[in-house]
Amino acid sequence: MGLVKPGERLPSERELAVLLEVSRDTIRDATASLADAGFLDIRRGRYGGTFVSATLTDVSGQDSPRRGQPSAMGPEDIKDLLVFRGVLEVGAARTAATLELSSDIRDALWRAHVESANASPENFRRLDSRFHLLIAQITGSRRLIGEVASTRMRVNELLDAIPLLSPNIEHSTVQHEEIVSAILRGQPELAEMAMRDHLEGTAALLRGFLG
Repeated sequence: MGLVKPGERLPSERELAVLLEVSRDTIRDATASLADAGFLDIRRGRYGGTFVSATLTDVSGQDSPRRGQPSAMGPEDIKDLLVFRGVLEVGAARTAATLELSSDIRDALWRAHVESANASPENFRRLDSRFHLLIAQITGSRRLIGEVASTRMRVNELLDAIPLLSPNIEHSTVQHEEIVSAILRGQPELAEMAMRDHLEGTAALLRGFLG
């Protein structure tokens, strides 16, 4: 999700948990899901560890394009991915808004929003990913966390193929605040609506550039 390049080794589980401000269980589940999806290679032995796959594959089983090149996924693959993402993340936002959140979780969610809002363009994608992953983590569903992480990886491949424009970042920041505010106020309907609008904006952007 923008942390390391293909072929490079991931930081340790502990370091990733600190970097992304999520639990080690979350990192473990997300890593397993990403390995199953072919995004990560887990190697054993003295020089082992978890590495980003040097050759990534998309949902159609084809080699993924390098950064900045158009995605190899066709329109139907993209549509399928975005529909699936919507089901996952809209539901996650709604569920998060129904829960009694501790002060630590509330602070972490707001901080994730602020840090993505203040991010430089080169760091925005990583911090945006962390924001969305944190909402999934709040639900307490380990399977959901893994699916959101895996789906986000694929979405980022698509987003990396199109320009990252300042107006889009600004609009995304406004929508993030609406999502966070609804979750913190315990308003599931508004959280669902805000997340749906946010994801539809991303979907429209991708359809406009990639067809």
